[in-house]
Amino acid sequence: MIGSPFSFSAKNDKIVKRDLLFEVIMNELKFTAIYEKAEEGGYIGYVAELPGANTQGETIEETRENLKEAVALLLDCYREEAEDRVSANSGARKEELILRAA
Repeated sequence: MIGSPFSFSAKNDKIVKRDLLFEVIMNELKFTAIYEKAEEGGYIGYVAELPGANTQGETIEETRENLKEAVALLLDCYREEAEDRVSANSGARKEELILRAA
């Protein structure tokens, strides 16, 4: 997979040491991946929550890996577009939005 700021394989765990205190930061994004047999053979896969994230492969495993890359590429593209819009708009405000799992 390409060098993306996102990890979709499982978990991306980081441990940061601060004196005697350890801070654990876990980043995980969960999406609903749908896999269907393709009429011409192989499989197609897409992410229900992310329009445009779709791919195909000969096996489900190949389709899954291709889908992870497609999601990363799509999110990178959205991030670049947002950066361009923010830099072009002097009245825009940018901040990180952090979602915590329940």
